[in-house]
Amino acid sequence: VRIPLPVSNILWEHCIRLANRTLVEGYANVKKCSNEGRALMQLDFQQFLMKLEKLTDIRPIPDKEFVETYIKAYYLTENDMETWIKEHREYSTKQLTNLVNVCMGSYINKKARQKLLAAIDDIDRPKR
Repeated sequence: VRIPLPVSNILWEHCIRLANRTLVEGYANVKKCSNEGRALMQLDFQQFLMKLEKLTDIRPIPDKEFVETYIKAYYLTENDMETWIKEHREYSTKQLTNLVNVCMGSYINKKARQKLLAAIDDIDRPKR
């Protein structure tokens, strides 16, 4: 059965969007992350994009920025992280909390970590 191109494109778009969201969710489940691990996240995602571009003509890749932005957040400093958290409400509380605990946990003191976690809680509060 031939699938019309517009229908095929919609199916591809949904699959790609789901795959990208799943990647971020997977990154949010990481317990430890070294600099090499962060670089591998970027490399894996670039490989994924290269393969996708061969499989489909959909451009731009849906939610590409969603994944790239999350990976880049692993490199932020403490001060930049607070601003980033307030600007990126598209990520779940769990994803933001893990980002603080994993990438900032060993570099900042307990008080600074609590401040970042409080910023996440403040963002989540209006949803409740």
